[in-house]
Amino acid sequence: MAARDYYEILGVKRDASADDLKKAFRHLARKYHPDLNKGSREAEEKFKEINEAYQVLSDPQKKAQYDHGGHVEFTPGDTAGYRPPSYEDLFRDYGLGDIFNAFSGGSRRMQRAGADLRYDIEITLSDAFYGTKNTVSVPHDSVCGTCHGTGAEPGHIRDCPACHGTGEIRNPQKVGNRKVMSISQCPDCGGSGRIIDMPCRACSGSGMVQKMRRIEVTIPRGVEDGQFLRIAGEGEPGENGGTPGDLYVVVHVRKHDIFERQGADLNTTAVVGLMTALLGGEITVPTITGSASLKIPRGTQSHTIFRLRGQGMPSLSSKGRGDLLVRVIVKIPPRLSGKQEELLREAFEGIPAD
Repeated sequence: MAARDYYEILGVKRDASADDLKKAFRHLARKYHPDLNKGSREAEEKFKEINEAYQVLSDPQKKAQYDHGGHVEFTPGDTAGYRPPSYEDLFRDYGLGDIFNAFSGGSRRMQRAGADLRYDIEITLSDAFYGTKNTVSVPHDSVCGTCHGTGAEPGHIRDCPACHGTGEIRNPQKVGNRKVMSISQCPDCGGSGRIIDMPCRACSGSGMVQKMRRIEVTIPRGVEDGQFLRIAGEGEPGENGGTPGDLYVVVHVRKHDIFERQGADLNTTAVVGLMTALLGGEITVPTITGSASLKIPRGTQSHTIFRLRGQGMPSLSSKGRGDLLVRVIVKIPPRLSGKQEELLREAFEGIPAD
């Protein structure tokens, strides 16, 4: 089967310029590179064809030979065991650093997300019940207003003469029949592409200054001790246009004098007199919102737990509330008069001790 025309493969006219060829190759490389089409045999074959066409047409000598005799006078090398070059190798070898930067961010201008910040706050159990707002002051690195992040005094920064501001040193090499561009970080500027003659006095050359930022945090009803609240975008700023980090507020709920919390439930204790425990009655117990009545049945034993439904904390996962669990402690009089003791003995005569 006759080989396809290289110009047809790249979708360009025969009088296409070097820039036209490069643009066409970029477009097709984005579409068919195996790194973006994992497992696709068809994409791999298509990319191999595109790569071969560009190798020929981007080389003036090979292009002239191809234009003169096509595939008759120029036969590509053996492609057995062909492995497509990676994005980095491909675009660096062909001098297409801008497209490589578009895909990977490049080594010098790579975007980096900002760091996350953590802030711990303490609230009361009542705050956790009703929900509240809390203003926190968070130390935050901001771009220096004097040097605008360059780290240099105004007018005292210039392009690195060693790398011409690119941050990279390029050395062409020849590996077999293939031209390879070796790229390394510029040692003079450390890959920044800039030389600072005088560091910025306001930020000591860092390009960043620390400021305190006040942020209002909304604490939802039912928040639990140790819970994280995420505030997106309020962390450290990103580098080279990267997204800022997040602020994580850790909520600590202060211990309460009366209630102990277990999830959405609250636990408390109530003292019950001996007569009420024996004969039954009604007592008043504290709740998170005030108080409630609790019926004590006859013969209630000490450490019996009663459940008041819906008297606990709000639930974050539902609209309802937890319960209030009341452990009753039967209070035994420390001493009795002779008459009281006699009456009790008569009252309990014949009742089993257990």
